[in-house]
Amino acid sequence: MERAFRRKARGFFSHHGIPVWVSLCVLLLCGLPSAALAQSQQPATNAPQAQGQAEQPQPPDPQAGSISGTVVYQEGEPIGGAKVTLTRPGLTSPSQETTTGDEGQFSFDHVAPGPFQLTVTGEDFGTKTFSGDLQPNQAFLVPQITLPIATVVTSVQVKPPEEIAQEEVRQAEKQRVFGVIPNFFVSYDSDPVPLRWKQKFSLAWKSVIDPTTFVGAAAVGGINQAADRFPSFGQGAQGYAKRFGASYADIFDGTVIGSALMPSLLSQDPRYFYKGTGGKGSRLLYALANSVISKGDNGRWQPNYSGIAGGLITGGIANAYYPRNDRGVGLVFSTLGFRMAESSFTGIFDEFVSRKITSNVPPSSTNQP
Repeated sequence: MERAFRRKARGFFSHHGIPVWVSLCVLLLCGLPSAALAQSQQPATNAPQAQGQAEQPQPPDPQAGSISGTVVYQEGEPIGGAKVTLTRPGLTSPSQETTTGDEGQFSFDHVAPGPFQLTVTGEDFGTKTFSGDLQPNQAFLVPQITLPIATVVTSVQVKPPEEIAQEEVRQAEKQRVFGVIPNFFVSYDSDPVPLRWKQKFSLAWKSVIDPTTFVGAAAVGGINQAADRFPSFGQGAQGYAKRFGASYADIFDGTVIGSALMPSLLSQDPRYFYKGTGGKGSRLLYALANSVISKGDNGRWQPNYSGIAGGLITGGIANAYYPRNDRGVGLVFSTLGFRMAESSFTGIFDEFVSRKITSNVPPSSTNQP
């Protein structure tokens, strides 16, 4: 058809006297649209795949199986909420996780065959692992998994003996009979820590400067004045002041020397250690022996060297402030005898009475009256 059209066109142009070169241009222009039209009508063989086209889902593995089991703890009770992790050793597939139900059960479906490992963990429990090999189309039932109870790690802080002894001293300094009279030198602890020399002096100092100590010295001075003991002191305010001073000096020297200085030098404990157990007879003998038996800083019972030496030294110092007529060896030994009798009496009081009427007795005391 195209050739026939060209022949007719040439005939037309030559018949009407139109130059040949003009006829060629016309024919060329007429041929271009037809060629373009023909090219546009050709099918597109290399067109790219439309974007956004959904990929076809992978078909399920016809050989996939399942894994299930139960998690319990040592008593056989089921554990709910335990985490179970499924991993495939040697494979690049991601791990799977699930949690156990109220009855401890768990399951994994559509699992490809091959080796697998389960890791089971639970709050307040240890970790348990299980390995197996899933066969094609197998419903693998895992043997019952028992989780151990998690080990509880307890941190125990061990304090140095000096710190423990300092706590005992702070507690002792709160102990008061009827909440008023100091009861510092009594230990209600069944296993006390030995005191350091600073702590022995601390107890002694707190005792001698306590207001009740001055009241006690004033009462003794008044009794001596009324009985006209040490007549060389005289009567009246001046005589009373001397008797009061002598009484307080006896208390001060006896406490500091007999309960701090000598116990520090001889490594003995000046406190009375409450027994609280056994028959009344054994407790009475224990209290009476307090004047001649003392516990050493090594924890062993030994003669009360510090108390006896403290009484002798206190009596010797008393010769410096008592009237000349009352001085001498008699004053020394009378002072020692008075201190030993006082120690025995306070031991009986502390063993049978003071614990019931003393405030701030440590609640951790294991001995009972």
